[in-house]
Amino acid sequence: MFYGTELRSRLMLGTAQYPSPRILREAIAASGAEVITVSLRREGEGGGAFRDLLKDSGCRLLPNTAGCHSVREAVTTAQMAREVFGTSWIKLEVIGHADTLQPDPFALVEAARILCAEGFEVFPYTTEDLIVGEKLIEAGCRVLMPWGAPIGSGQGLRHLAALRSMRAHFPDVPLVIDAGIGAPSQAALAMEMGFDAVLLNTAVAKAVDPVAMARAFGQAVAAGRDAHLAGLMPARDMAVASTPIFGMAELL
Repeated sequence: MFYGTELRSRLMLGTAQYPSPRILREAIAASGAEVITVSLRREGEGGGAFRDLLKDSGCRLLPNTAGCHSVREAVTTAQMAREVFGTSWIKLEVIGHADTLQPDPFALVEAARILCAEGFEVFPYTTEDLIVGEKLIEAGCRVLMPWGAPIGSGQGLRHLAALRSMRAHFPDVPLVIDAGIGAPSQAALAMEMGFDAVLLNTAVAKAVDPVAMARAFGQAVAAGRDAHLAGLMPARDMAVASTPIFGMAELL
């Protein structure tokens, strides 16, 4: 449940870097995603046609503030996105480091507080830091989006223990793994760990066959969610025979 919206698919898909609009459209359909994220910067020349493509997908739009490095940039971009796309949802990014694209936690919390007070429903891109997560909740966010790894790196879930701690610390807050996912197996793992959704872009857009990869991610996310609900067996240090020992042949 994301700000009162129930989704059937727990895969959220980015819309950048695709080889063509046709492949983007087919990838969205193949993934089964119901939420797609879009940067306001795509609203340059030809932006109207791009917006029509997104509208025709039937998906809910999650505009983002990608590329913003300050509170002022992020807040202004969010306000413009609300006017352009007609939604109060905003994926809040405030980048703090040029190499890792790690979020600036101080600016992120401040921007979140401003936007929540203005009625935005904020999806903050953050790290697995528990204190920052608490501050974002205090600011009014009802969803957190911890990174799996740096944006576009394809490293998967780099800090498993920290992500498990975050899941345990915020049992009632929807948590969406955002960034760093490079393979469907990594998305499935996130879902098996109990995260509520996965948002990714590059792994699909830069695949040899983006449409097939989008379909694979959709299936992996669904399988991971099913496995989480079914209950995974605990890991053991030693072997435990799965075949009963009675009825074995007696060697004379």
